[in-house]
Amino acid sequence: MAEAQSTLEPRCRIRLWREDTHCGRPEGDFQPYLDCFPHPGGGVRGGILICPGGAYCGRAPHEGVDIAERFNQLGFHAFVLQYRVQPYVYPAPQLDALRAMKILRSRAREWNLAPDQLALCGFSAGGHLAASVGVLYDRLQAEDGDEADRESARPDALVLGYPVISFDRTWGHRGSGEWLLADRLEELEEQLKLNLLVTAETPPTFLWHTAADAAVPVENSLYFAEALSRNRVKFALHVFPEGAHGLGLAPELPEVRRWPELCRDFLKHNCRFCCGN
Repeated sequence: MAEAQSTLEPRCRIRLWREDTHCGRPEGDFQPYLDCFPHPGGGVRGGILICPGGAYCGRAPHEGVDIAERFNQLGFHAFVLQYRVQPYVYPAPQLDALRAMKILRSRAREWNLAPDQLALCGFSAGGHLAASVGVLYDRLQAEDGDEADRESARPDALVLGYPVISFDRTWGHRGSGEWLLADRLEELEEQLKLNLLVTAETPPTFLWHTAADAAVPVENSLYFAEALSRNRVKFALHVFPEGAHGLGLAPELPEVRRWPELCRDFLKHNCRFCCGN
């Protein structure tokens, strides 16, 4: 369910990679980038890097700028990642997200961003992207020969809205796997079942989902939360009874639309994020 889009304009736009060749296709037909929405208030505060969903074949507009504007209102810096999707395949989106984390930390002083208060937020397949960075940050290299290479790509927290966690035929989202892995789906789907990759070093995680989600079953969040619990990682899980897939800010559902405030409270009280609110 898409909502009316924000008219908020980014303060700046940053290309992720210095050379076309880093995008892995000779055509160079898409250059991934960050749209930056630093909070206008003073003082150092936390930031949210947002990955829109779209099954790895697109990027849903209502899960980008609208979310950034809401997190700005809640006192955070916000950044929207326009990462590679089809025809690019794994690990291109993951490398884009890892690189974006490094860039933001390398430029933290410029935006009054606390470099140890940077959450990675994603929705649907963007949730898979965020969660995969949360469990694979030390296994994939996203270097570009500049000062950002020295920074950590590990998120300080994960924020996952109705995330794809698996491409399993029974409770996962097969379509996202088909777009991300293409002809390697059968080879890699078990390796990218993210609940099986959770460790004690996985970042604290805020999850929300609806029990009525018919596209990405709630089991995706439940199994990830179970893995977090088993590894003693701090987490919050909110399962709302009603609501279709792809709600974004869920403006028409009073119960669900509280999720950004619930997320803010989790980040403040469990991850020590500063947001001025």
